[in-house]
Amino acid sequence: MKNLDYRFALQRITTILAVVALALVLLAALTGVALAFYYEPTAGGAYRSLEFITRDVSGGSIIRSLHDIAGNALIGVALLQLVVMFLGRQFRPSWLSAWVSGIFLVLVAIGASWTAIILDWNQTGYWRFKLEMKTIEAIPWVGESLREILTGGGVGSLAVEHMYTLHSYLLSAIALILSVLHLAALVYQERDRQQFSKTLDRLISDS
Repeated sequence: MKNLDYRFALQRITTILAVVALALVLLAALTGVALAFYYEPTAGGAYRSLEFITRDVSGGSIIRSLHDIAGNALIGVALLQLVVMFLGRQFRPSWLSAWVSGIFLVLVAIGASWTAIILDWNQTGYWRFKLEMKTIEAIPWVGESLREILTGGGVGSLAVEHMYTLHSYLLSAIALILSVLHLAALVYQERDRQQFSKTLDRLISDS
């Protein structure tokens, strides 16, 4: 019974972390929409627009900080949740949907963080992005084509636009869908757990 209580406690923690992950996705999305009103996805313009948001827009610095914190925290929470799921032995076939959605949520969160590298258009992001594009270009057979798709041929305005599109539209939408599906899968499993616990208690009392 103690073992079951331990596992059930970890499963409940997993569900709570899923709620936190969904809240972080929504926070990142809402602050991202607010930033989009002033952000200019072009080379040079990206840096100037973010400086304008930080210095001149009322609450802009807070919104920008919240957006960064939510994105980074999502990666940590999603990874922690996978660890808790593993410790709770939630790797059985019945938890497949929760596992798949959780793993893909981690990957999408990392992808969203990666596509944001160049969106600040500062020196650190610029050179880091160029270095990573060289790494991608070195991938056999598909490297050059993938680099062309991501950058449009060079590290400039077109690359910023491509990364902004991936970050703000594609990956953000996928993250929202995955976080909802993940939470729904965990709630469904939590309901089954409660039914199992009631059945087990009934059997014990009858015996």
